[in-house]
This record gives sequence, C-alpha cells and structure tokens, in this order.
Amino acid sequence: MKLEKHLSALVSEGIKASKRLISILNLSLLVKDNGLEDGVMTIEELRSGIESRATELRGIDHTILMRALKLLEQKGKLAIFKGSSTDDEGVKFSV
Repeated sequence: MKLEKHLSALVSEGIKASKRLISILNLSLLVKDNGLEDGVMTIEELRSGIESRATELRGIDHTILMRALKLLEQKGKLAIFKGSSTDDEGVKFSV
C-alpha cells in the first residue's frame, strides 16, 4: 500500500516528520468527517475554521500545515492554489 510506505518513511524521519504525519491524518479525517471530498477550503479555514474546531489542526503552525498539504498534493489527494495574499491560499480536495 503506497500510503503505508509513505507513513512509514515519515515515522522513520523522527519528530519533525511525525508532526507532518499527524497533520496528514488529521486532514484526512477532517475531509471525510465533513464531507469535503472534492471540496474547497482556504488555508486559514483549515487552521481556524469551524471544521477544525475540535481537531489538532486548530492553530497548527502554517509551515507544518503547508508541508503536509504539499505532500498530499504530490500524491494527487489535493491541489493547492494561491490567491493575491496568504489569506487567499486554498486547497481543493480530491480524496
């Protein structure tokens, strides 16, 4: 399983990677729990929106979140798009 290999590699990288791993798992849960498959959210909504209220994504460091999102983008699970400011950055999920 590709995801299993990817997660194992992250775990073997240590603490920094474990934060990304937690972010990836929380993102997957947030998307599924809120029916956001094929949905769109801003990065700020992921960090502080209603959907993230009871998750570990609430207030997550922007850099850690972006690293996790970029890994998921490389795997074809989402697309990151940029607006005119950082508040306009967003994600289109394709989980």
